Amino acid sequence: MAMTQIKNGVDFFEVIRERHSVRTYDPSYKMSRDELKELLDDAVKAPSSSNLQPWRFLVIDDQAVKEKLKPIAFNQKQVTEASAIIAILGDREAYKRAETIYGRGVELGYMPADVAEAMTERSVQAYGGMGAERQKDVALVDGGLVAMQLMLAAKAKGLDTVPMGGFDANRLMEAFNVPETYVPVMLVAVGKAAEPGRPTPRLSVDEVTQWNSF
Repeated sequence: MAMTQIKNGVDFFEVIRERHSVRTYDPSYKMSRDELKELLDDAVKAPSSSNLQPWRFLVIDDQAVKEKLKPIAFNQKQVTEASAIIAILGDREAYKRAETIYGRGVELGYMPADVAEAMTERSVQAYGGMGAERQKDVALVDGGLVAMQLMLAAKAKGLDTVPMGGFDANRLMEAFNVPETYVPVMLVAVGKAAEPGRPTPRLSVDEVTQWNSF
């Protein structure tokens, strides 16, 4: 069944209830580049700070390259079993694309040109004036947003995922020539489960929520 057919009619609340982290994948199941691009196209609809969309993706779908990644990811077996590993990265200098992003908003009729010009100027000043650590914080938050949207989109398409924080970020950057302005956020394995993910307990809303003040 095509991914677009799987997508139709899927209940959102079923998706969030049924999504579990999967660590054992069917290595014979291969995703095409078009399928991966379709998945990423859904993911990038996520919100981001000032709509600067700092996420960048390194998609690893070649088996030999997955083998190269595996020791960097502490030999987790899903790295070589899953159809692809998507390294989610955040660009600390995403503000440098502000003019392009807001300019497209003008072209699409979403905002007038003077508003786009003002937003570009503010974004370049604000984000460009931040220190590297604050830029990193913004990139990590927005990277988390796009990662969650990616995983939910995958589940809606009948696929499975697992977010992976267990990897050597410095080795990843060195081995794959990641630009130094990029921040590794996480790896996400995507493919078809060979074994279902396990349900896991959650703290109740009352255990994690305060109202109006602590």
